[in-house]
Formats: sequence, structure tokens, C-alpha cells
Amino acid sequence: MITALIGCSKYSPDKLLAEAGKTTKDYTARHTEALAYCKEKKFNEDYYFLIDLSQHSGKNRFFVYDFKTGKVTDQNLVTHGSCDMSDNYSDKWEKARYSNKDGSHCSSLGKYKVGSRDYSSWGIKVKYWLHGLEESNSNAKDRVVVLHSWDAVSDFEVYPNYSPLSWGCPAVSDNFMRKLDTKLQAAKKPVLLWIVE
Repeated sequence: MITALIGCSKYSPDKLLAEAGKTTKDYTARHTEALAYCKEKKFNEDYYFLIDLSQHSGKNRFFVYDFKTGKVTDQNLVTHGSCDMSDNYSDKWEKARYSNKDGSHCSSLGKYKVGSRDYSSWGIKVKYWLHGLEESNSNAKDRVVVLHSWDAVSDFEVYPNYSPLSWGCPAVSDNFMRKLDTKLQAAKKPVLLWIVE
């Protein structure tokens, strides 16, 4: 993991006010597609996880969506990959970049099956293997891109500051991971995690 954080904002007060006034994106089409996919693939039809990496990393962008109620039941911060960019490239915190290549330390877009629960050396010591289901993320398991927690990730939005960068894993706060872990352990069918931009 890369533990660097940016503490100062490069945004003007006007831009901060404009960003703060933005409403949550409409994910209706994503939710509809996700439910159809879960039905077709015999995945869990109670809920799925949606991660929108087009959102600022200091804002909530990991969503737990309940298919039955049609509502987001929980949300939190999540990291994106560092892509091993040079330190003088400051935009690496601002915009996620993508690769499916081993060793890239980038995030990968697409649908994933949340796999088996395992030991992690990070956070609450729990991780879930992620199995990439598309060409854009097919190397996830070989790259050890997993869902885990990290104590450097906040429980609350930190915008205009950024969340720390990972080596490609969607890492969440320890407390949020405890909630996800409880849900995943109770799931009778595989759960869909979908990373979009």
C-alpha cells in the first residue's frame, strides 16, 4: 500500500462550493443492469456493491444497493490504484487510471464476483478474493486485487482531501469492512461488485 495523503486542497473556494452542491449521480440504469446480470448468473439478488471511481476519492463512492428496496443502504470511501506514477504527477490522487496488467498497481473497471473470505495483513485482517468477470479485469486474482480494509481510510468523507492510494485494491475503512464482512458471510450466493467510471 502507498500511505501518502494530500492534506492541502488545490481548489478555489468557488470550486469547493460548486462541488459541495453536486447531487448524487443517478445509477438507475446501473442497478437495472446489475440485477439482470445477477439473475442471469445466479448471483445474490438481495444486494450488490457499486464503486464509482469517477467520483472524487474524498467522497463516498462505494455503495451497497438493495435490490428489494431500490435504495442505497450504505456507502463509504474507497481507494483507487496508484498506477505507480511518479511523485511529481499530482493528479494521480484526483483521477483513477486503469490497467489489467500484473504489477501495474492500477484499478480495473468491470464486474467482479466476490469470492472466498481469507486472511489479510491489512485492516481488520479479512479480505475477499475478487474474480474479474470481464476482459478489463480478468487478471484480478493473479494480481491479488482483493476487497479489504485499511486503517488509513476514513469512515467519513474527507473532501476536498483525498483518500490514500492502493496498489489496485478497493480498500475501505475498518468499520465499513466489518459491515461488508457481516453481509458477505451471510450471503447464500456470490455477490456482485461492479467498478465503474
